[in-house]
Amino acid sequence: MTLAAAHANTGDTAWLLAATALVLLMTPGLALFYGGMVRTKSVLNMLMMSFVSIALVTVVWLAAGYSLAFGKDAGDGLIGGLEHAGMAGLGPDSVQGTVPTLLFATFQLTFAIITAALISGAIADRAKFAAWLVFVPVWALLVYVPVAHWVWGPGGWILDRLGALDFAGGLPVEITSGASGLALCLVLGPRLGFKKDAMRPHNLPMVMLGAGLLWFGWFGFNAGSALGANGLAAAAFLNTLAAGCTGLLGWLFVEQRRDGHPTTLGAASGAVAGLVAITPSCGSVSLLGALVVGLAAGVVCSYAVSWKFRLNYDDSLDVVGVHLVGGVIGTLLIGVFAVDTMTGGPEGLLYGGGFGQLGRQLVAVIVVAAYAFTVTYGIGKLLDRTIGLRADEDHEHTGLDLTVHAETAYDHGVLGHGAPVSAHSVPSAQKVKPQA
Repeated sequence: MTLAAAHANTGDTAWLLAATALVLLMTPGLALFYGGMVRTKSVLNMLMMSFVSIALVTVVWLAAGYSLAFGKDAGDGLIGGLEHAGMAGLGPDSVQGTVPTLLFATFQLTFAIITAALISGAIADRAKFAAWLVFVPVWALLVYVPVAHWVWGPGGWILDRLGALDFAGGLPVEITSGASGLALCLVLGPRLGFKKDAMRPHNLPMVMLGAGLLWFGWFGFNAGSALGANGLAAAAFLNTLAAGCTGLLGWLFVEQRRDGHPTTLGAASGAVAGLVAITPSCGSVSLLGALVVGLAAGVVCSYAVSWKFRLNYDDSLDVVGVHLVGGVIGTLLIGVFAVDTMTGGPEGLLYGGGFGQLGRQLVAVIVVAAYAFTVTYGIGKLLDRTIGLRADEDHEHTGLDLTVHAETAYDHGVLGHGAPVSAHSVPSAQKVKPQA
């Protein structure tokens, strides 16, 4: 994401405008994906956690986030300055490389938004909405912004000093959200009935629709990271499509052999796993590398999602198993499959580059995962001890849609089955007071 040209190019600007809209669409797509995966009593709460992240992260990003992530640092490679706080000094004529600076900042904002929203899947069904409203802006400033500067900011230590590669966000988006989700899982503890009650997705067509929107938006996510309408964008676009396909096929292959049934949830999850893994590597690997990256993610992540039952952490919607594990796979495999025709220099192990690049990728993965987990765990503990992070037990049992938002997604159950459930149909003596 480094730019060198000195004037705006209309073709590059047009493409990045479209890519920015595509990436923003991913967050509503994620809301549908997550909303279909939870039970009927928490659908709206799940949608709200994604949608409110758009507003919260936008305010924080415009106030200070962009400046800290992409401003010039003091030479330590850790964090940018505040010279552009409130977007100061960035008018419509300001240019970064071949695109307007305001457009570049907005494109980067959409990455920050979906990264925060991803974390909500790990804590579905049991987190206080009021606590989420506090967590998101604090987390964005303390976790996402520094990591974004390390990876993409001018002088950031991961790219400029360590030399690790990350084209579109394996480190600041996928690994950061996955490690942060794991931290909050441990702070909150498991859902009521975890490993005892059936907690199946309530609406698989919604899951498939959400996955489709995510896949569509991912072309802007990855190909847009070329920051221009050029051959690198085209290669990243094709690699994204290819990895999503092999991720889907790899997951279904495991399901068929292990369970005897390929499922729609598996198809959606496999595609997402492949897309997650190709995110950091789409601008570094050949088409063959992309096919292998996607396949590896589909196979490994299909097993990784079951780790929570053995290790007893309740990652509700498999953020750890898909985004953390998939992000690690895609980031590390750059050190194996990187080709100089894509990177302009560094090559992976299979192309004569030795173990050096793989080692650099490993260091970046460990540092980012450890930082995101540690700081998020601290934020979660602080919130839990002050305003409380977990919803009341009776609210969790009744469902957060009704108790928090005074609404339900299905007033008469799913497809007409079940008793009517709404804020108006519950007798007053049985109504649960909504959370503040």
